[in-house]
Amino acid sequence: MATITADAGSAGLHQKYPPRAAVVSWIFFDWAAQPYFTLITTFVFAPYFATHIAADPASGQSLWGFATAAAGLLIALMSPVLGAIADASGRRKPWIAAFGALLVIGSCLMWFGRPGDTSVIPPLLVAYGIATVGVEFATVFNNAMMPTLVPPEKIGRLSGTGWATGYIGGILSLILVLGFLAASPESGRTLFGFVPLFGLDPVTHQGDRITGPLTGIWFIIFVLPMFLLTPDYPAKRPLRAALREGLIELRDTLRDLPKQKSLAAFLLANMIYTDGLVSLFAFGGIYAAGTFGWNTIEIGTFGIILAIAGTLGGWLGGKLDDAFSPKYVIAGSMCMLLFAVVAILLVQKDSVLFVKVTPPVPGGALFASAAERAYLVLGCLIGAAGAPLQAASRSLLIRIAPKGRIAQYFGLFALTGKVTSFIGPLLIGAITAITASQKAGMAVLVLFFVTGLALLTRVRDK
Repeated sequence: MATITADAGSAGLHQKYPPRAAVVSWIFFDWAAQPYFTLITTFVFAPYFATHIAADPASGQSLWGFATAAAGLLIALMSPVLGAIADASGRRKPWIAAFGALLVIGSCLMWFGRPGDTSVIPPLLVAYGIATVGVEFATVFNNAMMPTLVPPEKIGRLSGTGWATGYIGGILSLILVLGFLAASPESGRTLFGFVPLFGLDPVTHQGDRITGPLTGIWFIIFVLPMFLLTPDYPAKRPLRAALREGLIELRDTLRDLPKQKSLAAFLLANMIYTDGLVSLFAFGGIYAAGTFGWNTIEIGTFGIILAIAGTLGGWLGGKLDDAFSPKYVIAGSMCMLLFAVVAILLVQKDSVLFVKVTPPVPGGALFASAAERAYLVLGCLIGAAGAPLQAASRSLLIRIAPKGRIAQYFGLFALTGKVTSFIGPLLIGAITAITASQKAGMAVLVLFFVTGLALLTRVRDK
């Protein structure tokens, strides 16, 4: 197996890059982790929680928002510290394994979310928080491995390919759930017309709840190639010494960050637009469930189409990243997202952009109404823009951050992506609770993308 022959500070001057198998295995981390975001936080379990476990969709959206905010705050506080320790210790895989275990445990506990049982809401939200912390921290250390895998001029393509591959994994996991596991309570049949596998009961929504254990098992299986074939840095020093040195380096980095105005501007922009993007993905399915009354099959089909758009967007964005600049990819993606959010707020069951249309007919054909089709198109636009936005953001960080502290800066990157991540869900949850309107809660996302776009203009990508 290939080994890393240069330390992190040499920035690739004498670095021997690992073979293609190691790179492909690293890419499969995105494939392994994506079902958590696709199945649980966006298209299946979150809408199921809001519409069938909580008292009503508005209160469900509010509770989910508060739980997301709490997990985001913890991630924000700990990410830079853990990143600094990882840089000082040199290892990445042990951290990925530890936090991956939290992802698996928290996800599997989702099975106990029975419909109509409000007593399971507190432990269910705790499990969701544990899994979210696990997947986000594991991602921090996985991202930090990127500079050791390919030369700098190929970072954009690697990042975009990772996101695109992750979206494909999300699509396949969603097809598996919709086609073979989750059935309509009315018909007892899945999207493909089958009786659910393993005797899963549609009435008690076992097909929705199985997404938790499925996510955990999926992660275990598909993250293994990375552990087996992708090289890690050798250990530099014991954990206690790494902790002490890492905290000192983090203190120095935070002290010097204001002097690095371009990097500071990027981290601030990332803090704001990532909050908007995460909130948009987290509540898009819940919003559709409340607006159109979509069930798991309709939301899941919507998710498959959106993920296909995200796959294409991530692949194309990676090419544009290397050809032009990740900064331009980020800016273009945010403009697309801003347009899509504004347009979604003008789509209702009986109107599209103030034009009256025929509302959906209960029990009618899939996406038969004009309003549903408009939401579908706008969702594809969000998917196509969201993947390159995230891929180009980690690519831009690698280009402008000090090479010897890459995990630490990915910790700061996660910090800026999470330190206010509780604000978006909190605002959506609070405004939705106060107004009893999902639309009013979602409107706050416009401010995040406008502000992020303004701050990005101050970033130099060289």
